[in-house]
Amino acid sequence: METTQTTLIDGSKLIIESLARSGAQAFVAYPITPSNWMYKYGKQRLPLFLAAPDEITTLQWMAGLSATGVMPVTSSAFPGIALMVESINMAYAMELPMVIIITQRLGPSTGSATTGAQGDLSLLKGIISGGYAVPVLSPSDFVDAWTLANEAVRVALKYRTPVFLLTSKEMVMYQRSFDLNRLPTLRSYDYDREIEGEFKPYKPVRNLTPAFVPLGDDNHLTRFTASTHDEDANIRKNDPEALANSKRLQEKLVQNLDDFFHMDLDTVEGARDLILTWGITADAAREAVQQLRSRGKAVDLLTVKTLLPVHPRIYDIIDGYERTFIAEENLNGQFRQILFGEKTSENILGISKIGNMITPPEIIRAVETQKSLQL
Repeated sequence: METTQTTLIDGSKLIIESLARSGAQAFVAYPITPSNWMYKYGKQRLPLFLAAPDEITTLQWMAGLSATGVMPVTSSAFPGIALMVESINMAYAMELPMVIIITQRLGPSTGSATTGAQGDLSLLKGIISGGYAVPVLSPSDFVDAWTLANEAVRVALKYRTPVFLLTSKEMVMYQRSFDLNRLPTLRSYDYDREIEGEFKPYKPVRNLTPAFVPLGDDNHLTRFTASTHDEDANIRKNDPEALANSKRLQEKLVQNLDDFFHMDLDTVEGARDLILTWGITADAAREAVQQLRSRGKAVDLLTVKTLLPVHPRIYDIIDGYERTFIAEENLNGQFRQILFGEKTSENILGISKIGNMITPPEIIRAVETQKSLQL
């Protein structure tokens, strides 16, 4: 009989340890609350640690490391991400793998550094100029923190892209009693360096993604550029090959979305109501569903873990219910707006809140009254 390995641990330690085992080689960051523990553990656990003087430098250094074949990771919060946006776009266009952890906190602006939130999803929806897709994964519990950190490394390297791991203060800073036996063994990943045929820096090889050749390679001349370019990395304007290459940046992620789409669907017979949630609010949603079922109310729960790009399967699931309640800790229901726009509907209801986490009784109240709830 297997004994438990129960310990007090926080999500930051699980994420960093997972990243170290998954193939991440460098942690680069400028310290910011509430990502402080990421900074501490990253310094202790990853082979290379660079303390950047600011967030702009952080992403520039990460781009340089990635271009030489070193898999980099950073963590920050909204004020830091705001400064990184231009360099994130550069890395996206250059197709440089990296993982960016966001610990969400209450905004706007500097807001409250010690108050959690789920308010940065809309930023990520439009963070790439032109509205291009970027992978956003969001853990709903400690097991997710472990497995999705591993998945973030895999996706970043396989599709040569920045990947966001969207967390919150309560997920990464608070310690909980946790059985380490619940964590699966992880696989380590590396850059895809297998070339097929003639090498061109941006010629797609597998999964609409080019093979990776680092700067300074002895056998191939490689280039990286963030300007509109053809397969040879030559800067081109309105050239059909260059424009097709730009479209490929979107297509490689959208067409391969099945490969990295993650969700949990908890169902019972006869349910006509669905609670949809993500991230830290999943804890309250799971408890609310248990209480509602104990009262004889059949209700299902969908926890979405790959938030972007939006998978069509989410709509297919929602279409099977009379009402869907979307619970998230932000003012306007950001994921609900991403899914359905600004249009209100009697069948799509929101449960939103700022300043404190959504509680199970608040979710229960919305379901029992069949009304949206903004707190």
